[in-house]
Amino acid sequence: MLDQLREEHFVKLSQLIEGHTGIKLPPIKRTMVEGRLRKRMRILGLSTLQEYGHAIFDHGKLDDEFIHLVDCVTTNKTDFFREPEHFDFLRETAIPEILRHRGPSDRQLRFWSAAASIGAEAYTMAMVAADTVDPTKHRISILGTDISTETIVQAQRAIYPAEMMEAVPEALRKRFLMKAKSAARREMRIVPELRRMVTFQHLNLMDANYPVDRNYDVIFCRNVLIYFSKTSQDAVLRRLCRHLRAGGFLILGHSESLAGASQDDMRQVAPTIFRRGG
Repeated sequence: MLDQLREEHFVKLSQLIEGHTGIKLPPIKRTMVEGRLRKRMRILGLSTLQEYGHAIFDHGKLDDEFIHLVDCVTTNKTDFFREPEHFDFLRETAIPEILRHRGPSDRQLRFWSAAASIGAEAYTMAMVAADTVDPTKHRISILGTDISTETIVQAQRAIYPAEMMEAVPEALRKRFLMKAKSAARREMRIVPELRRMVTFQHLNLMDANYPVDRNYDVIFCRNVLIYFSKTSQDAVLRRLCRHLRAGGFLILGHSESLAGASQDDMRQVAPTIFRRGG
């Protein structure tokens, strides 16, 4: 007999996840969701997904399980230097423009990876910034946020499989990555210099307010809004724009757009890249 969630439990789960995270789980994703939940099912000592559904929806286990449920069903695909043209823009255009208009007393550059997953995007931003900005003149501060507590823990460890680093340019790899002492482990860790620049915290993009600064120079929010409804996309984008300082840049994924959520002071300067006026 095929092990599946009961139909009513999948519907409840889909509504719960979309209401809390904005992520839509249509029926086409049911097999994927069930596959991910089997790990939690086994950890809880349950034999079937039907038992798991009954436990969280009918027997009061949802509060205890909710954080794990979100971790299971959220997508955490990420890579270093993913969509590399965005990091070329950061190096060649965004950072020089920001510095050109920065007063001598304002030495802090603030960047935000708003869907940080396991940290690859935030640390890529750190590599590019550290390789571009004179540390004697400016300080770099990077925030990474994600709804998944599990991925935040991974990001804070800053240890990655060596194959994930293949997209990192060789010069940056030599400067910013450390190999494991045992070659058999095939792992690399971000150097302390970069780890000190980057902090991570839990944040739900669906929250009405974000407990972060409102003066970011660059915000990356890539390849997460495609999983949201149009209404949720617009609301999230409006909130993100409020956290950009004048002249700051918002960078979205290549299948995402600011259309419908644009504000009068936001203008497009490159494909999926927008700048706040002022």
